[in-house]
Amino acid sequence: MKQKRVLVAGGAGFLGLNIVKCLATEGNQVVVIDNYATSRPSFQNYWDELKNIEVIEHDIVDALPDMGMFDVVINLACPASPPRYQQLALETLEVNSIGTQHLLELARRDHARFLQASTSEVYGNPLEHPQTESYWGNVNSYGPRSMYDEGKRYAEALIWVYRSKWKVNTGIIRIFNTYGSGMQYDDGRVITNFLYQALHDQPLTIYGEGSQTRSFCAVNDQVSGWMKMINAEMEGPVNIGNPKEFQISDLVSVIERLLGKKLNISYKPLPEDDPLQRRPDISLAKEQLEWQPTIELEDGLAMMLNWIEEFQPEGWI
Repeated sequence: MKQKRVLVAGGAGFLGLNIVKCLATEGNQVVVIDNYATSRPSFQNYWDELKNIEVIEHDIVDALPDMGMFDVVINLACPASPPRYQQLALETLEVNSIGTQHLLELARRDHARFLQASTSEVYGNPLEHPQTESYWGNVNSYGPRSMYDEGKRYAEALIWVYRSKWKVNTGIIRIFNTYGSGMQYDDGRVITNFLYQALHDQPLTIYGEGSQTRSFCAVNDQVSGWMKMINAEMEGPVNIGNPKEFQISDLVSVIERLLGKKLNISYKPLPEDDPLQRRPDISLAKEQLEWQPTIELEDGLAMMLNWIEEFQPEGWI
């Protein structure tokens, strides 16, 4: 494969750490741009001794600095966990609108491939199950999650305009719940909550009765989908996630097996607009990208626990 010069906005975050490592390991020149609003610079030791990575501290909502020409522009720049994007509500809206447009202009100038990290949250609390890319969603535009859900939906609309009007080579990936090495202990999503609480002998917090479902994708599988999308001409949107569905109470049982101990549970009310079901239909990814996940939940969680034990990342231990 021809080596590329790749810009990764938000590259110091969880998914960015893993995508950047994969890109650099394959010999690409990678420029990371991040304002560290939600990421920890100390986690960049995950990149080991890779020399073909340049890091620029900058907010893409502001005018972009001169960084040279790129073959690929990847936009991961946005808080992804509910506590973070609710705390940074205006910033979340701005990065999905102004920030995304700045990156699209860069891709337009360079005739670069542009990839957008969209989300399963564009489907809202879905009335269709599993969710296909043609489903328009059931989203509350005026509520506690709207800054993220509608921000991502606006970004998709913006990308459609740039592709239609200026023929920018764009691709949209709708990410379903992903976990693994590089996640922060206070990320706020269920796997990090459960692992942190279990490792610190705290009761696991379950919202509602634990009957709501999620589909959990190991980060290595997620990254392999991104690598295929980078080297494809596919427009998308395309779902990248694991179609195996688990109740939240099932996740507790998996963690108990891995840790070899019984865990206490603390039940709390279900948050407003929290989706009750999540499962991707990945038929499109299978057909057009020849991609599907291969890592079982228990194996992926074991890999994440090994990373925590080996690297002792900030806050986890």
